[in-house]
Amino acid sequence: MENLKLEASERKLNTKGDLKKLRLEGFLPGILYGDKEQNLPLSVKKISIKKMLESSNFMSSVIEMSIGGSKHKVLTKDINFHPINNEPTHIDFQKIKPGTKVTVNIPVKFINNENCPGLKMGGVLNIVRRKIELRCAAENIPAEIIVDLANKEMNESIHISSVKLPDGAKPVINDRDFTIATIAAPTVVKEPEPAAAAVDAAAGDSAVTAEGVAVAGEAKAADNKAKPGEAAKSPEAAKKPAAAAPADKKK
Repeated sequence: MENLKLEASERKLNTKGDLKKLRLEGFLPGILYGDKEQNLPLSVKKISIKKMLESSNFMSSVIEMSIGGSKHKVLTKDINFHPINNEPTHIDFQKIKPGTKVTVNIPVKFINNENCPGLKMGGVLNIVRRKIELRCAAENIPAEIIVDLANKEMNESIHISSVKLPDGAKPVINDRDFTIATIAAPTVVKEPEPAAAAVDAAAGDSAVTAEGVAVAGEAKAADNKAKPGEAAKSPEAAKKPAAAAPADKKK
């Protein structure tokens, strides 16, 4: 894995006022912890740290740090953030030497999704662990852990024992063959079918309605039917009052 590079300066400002001024000028206060050497207060440019934070494996990357002409290989030990704006406020580094054993979280990368029979059948990749904590030599830290999905079937689990790790690297969890991911069967949600009673009730309502319309139509036709010796009355004529008989003229 290619080392990151970072410029740092020895810091002699320690009061709260000094640290506040340092941050306002665009720097982060920090500490470089040595193996057997004295810890060194330092400062780094905030913009450099924010750029490094964009990397998913920043905390597990070896950094080549330059301090006043001397170079050191370090790992990020801890970083603090502002509780409101989430800006970095302080950072600590740990100096490492060849052969030093370190514990790091390494991101997992899945490959050959297109060659996975389980996924082709509609299965879903269920990721259990996106990072795996490893114990390894500082000069042999992997950038990522590769998980090959080729030939993985539906409902198959992928365990740590099936993954190739760098020489000398061992998972911190060593008491079980833990699961990294599974190819899960798809979950299908069926629409509930309408109850038979509800269908019958709906059909009954339609029948009653149709029958009621038919009966009403028959009653209306009966009212309009003419009696013997009478002409059939239209609905408009039936509504009009009968005309008054003319009065007898006086002779």
